[in-house]
Amino acid sequence: MEIGLISLADLTSDPRSDHTVAPDERIRRIVRLGHLAEQAGLDVFAVGEHHHPNYAVPSPAVVLAAVAQATERIRLTSATTLIGVLDPVRVYEDFATLDAVSGGRAEITVGRGAFPEPFDLFGYAMDDYDAVFTEHLDLLLQVRRNPSVTWRGEHRPPLLGSWVGPRAVQQPLPVGIGVGGNRGSLIRAGQLGLPVTAAVTPGSTARLAENLAAYREAAVSHGHDPAALRVATTSQAYVVAEPAQAAGFYPYLAEYLDLHSRGRIVLDRDGFERHAAGAEALLTGDPAQVAAKIIEQHRVLGQDRVLLQVDSGGLPFADVARTVELLGRDVVPAVRAALASTGTTTGAPQ
Repeated sequence: MEIGLISLADLTSDPRSDHTVAPDERIRRIVRLGHLAEQAGLDVFAVGEHHHPNYAVPSPAVVLAAVAQATERIRLTSATTLIGVLDPVRVYEDFATLDAVSGGRAEITVGRGAFPEPFDLFGYAMDDYDAVFTEHLDLLLQVRRNPSVTWRGEHRPPLLGSWVGPRAVQQPLPVGIGVGGNRGSLIRAGQLGLPVTAAVTPGSTARLAENLAAYREAAVSHGHDPAALRVATTSQAYVVAEPAQAAGFYPYLAEYLDLHSRGRIVLDRDGFERHAAGAEALLTGDPAQVAAKIIEQHRVLGQDRVLLQVDSGGLPFADVARTVELLGRDVVPAVRAALASTGTTTGAPQ
């Protein structure tokens, strides 16, 4: 199982100092975080896309290209590329260029997005939310298959034997779908035979396991090899030397959830402690505790990749770097050893 990091590049004030890092500094810290992830022996680094003043990165491909120059091995993916409001041809060009810069390490994870602002910004109607996503994804998949594309849709001018390049180093360039755990979205991804990335939220693992089973069944029913399916999950993580220190994450997570849910999610301390005691979205604790939670997640979900969000909520970069160090030194070796001993390193739950 691959273990990596995901940064959504949020611009949250540090609740202890009320300081917010400027967008340019936040972006430079994300590049440093990608370098630290590779140094720690992690497998993948993901960067989110937003078009909102509470986030620093509207173009993951640009930031990942900078990470590519600071690394040699780690996989580089978006999380997610908002294909519903972007031109699929340009998306392919950007990530094929990233693939060249990185020596064949790029991936695209597409999604529909959680906020309305990109639709206004790029001139699309929210009423066309699903139709545009479906059409643009179809074009992206055609572009990655063929350098010369003839295509016609309703929401973009047609292509009549148009050449699209440069071609990616990887053939085909990996494309997956990011979902919020919605069953219908997972089934559609299965029908297309595409990898998925799903968020693990408090109380969601049993429901997500059922939906992932439906995803795998849909893939098989449409003639796709179940062994080729790839499932990634995302979770918040905060690793500390001593268990009692995990409570220090509470004000940062509460601030993050309040700001970025636009006030819809209010996390009190009792709720934090309840979620921290479980093995679901909140992977907090000392290395042994966090490793045990990841192993339990894998037992239920059978994912191939775990992406850990370690830099949210205005956390000081020293705390972020400490989590990465403990992940690489203690957590990842423990998880890999445990999964290797059971022979269930990837795929559907046993």
